[in-house]
Order: sequence, then C-alpha cells, then structure tokens
Amino acid sequence: MARSNKPVNPGAANALDSMKYEIASELGIADTVRQNGWATMTSADCGRVGGHMVRRMIEQYESGIAGTSNTQQ
Repeated sequence: MARSNKPVNPGAANALDSMKYEIASELGIADTVRQNGWATMTSADCGRVGGHMVRRMIEQYESGIAGTSNTQQ
C-alpha cells in the first residue's frame, strides 16, 4: 500500500499547519522558516518539529480518552 501525506481528515490540514508553526516558534526556528521556507531547513530541524507534533498529538489524544473513560469493575 502506498503512503500518502494527505491527512485522514482534510479539515485538519490548517490545524496541523498552525501546530507546525507554533512548535517551530517554540524551538526558535520560526523566523528562518518564514523567511526561507521549509525546504531550506535541515532534516534535524524538521525532525524535531515533527517529533514534537507527534508528542503533542499523543498527549491530546490521551487526555481526551482519559476524560471519557469508563471504569468497569
């Protein structure tokens, strides 16, 4: 099966893009990205941004299921 860079939910593309720039800002590379674009960034910087995005999405998911979990005994 071929991999796709398309989001599962197309409406989430804007939210993911804003998260990407927010994390780039937190890492101190947002100005460089805005001036030169993502294509000029190092693999390490892009990997850092992606790693932080995944970490934040996992935290959001876990906090979401923690608030709706039912404990059965």
